Amino acid sequence: MTIIPAIDIIDGKCVRLSKGDFDAKTIYNNDPLEVAKEFQDHGLDRLHLVDLDGARSGSVKNWGVLEKIAAGTKLEIDFSGGVRDIEAVNRIFGLGAKYVAIGSIAVKDVALVSEWIEMIGADRFIIGADILEGKIAINGWRLGSEMEWKELISLYTVLGIRQFFCTDISKDGLLQGPAVALYTDILHCYPGIQLIASGGVSSIEDLIDLQNAGCAGAIVGKAIYENRVSLNELKQFNQ
Repeated sequence: MTIIPAIDIIDGKCVRLSKGDFDAKTIYNNDPLEVAKEFQDHGLDRLHLVDLDGARSGSVKNWGVLEKIAAGTKLEIDFSGGVRDIEAVNRIFGLGAKYVAIGSIAVKDVALVSEWIEMIGADRFIIGADILEGKIAINGWRLGSEMEWKELISLYTVLGIRQFFCTDISKDGLLQGPAVALYTDILHCYPGIQLIASGGVSSIEDLIDLQNAGCAGAIVGKAIYENRVSLNELKQFNQ
């Protein structure tokens, strides 16, 4: 199982939210590149980089952070937050990201995203399924949708997507353990996908549970910043 540390950005700073609440923001570092370099120095090779300003506004805002981290590290970056058009997609790849992770637009405009996939290739995209009570949430989790997670995953597996992020919003940022039962259900329905678990990780034991459930990856954010897990401990999963 691949460990993917997370850097969430507001106003160019490394932050974390609780349950997607922008009013429950904690700033952990003013220099995201410094944080990314520390991840790399401890043997991690992926990075989940989220432009929270972009997710809230509907257009990418923190271009400079992506550019600095991509130029300053060798991390394989997946970037998300406010991606709404092919120009943004191409710019993200041009600045050095390995993957574009998309959520809201994947729900609201399947036809558009399918065009991107056809032009660029399914292997460069990750679809984000942010789930609250079985339904997909969009626009930085501020809005609900009527689409259920099964529908979203079905739509995009047909288009060739294999990597999916899945966040149980009710657990995100709370350090109360991940939604193992939900991920088990998803993998039972879609055994061929690479499921990346997100939200709630609070300990190495949680990560072992996710690995045993069959998750291909796990995003770890607040547990790192709050010293619930050490970067040295995370090496065991990537070996």
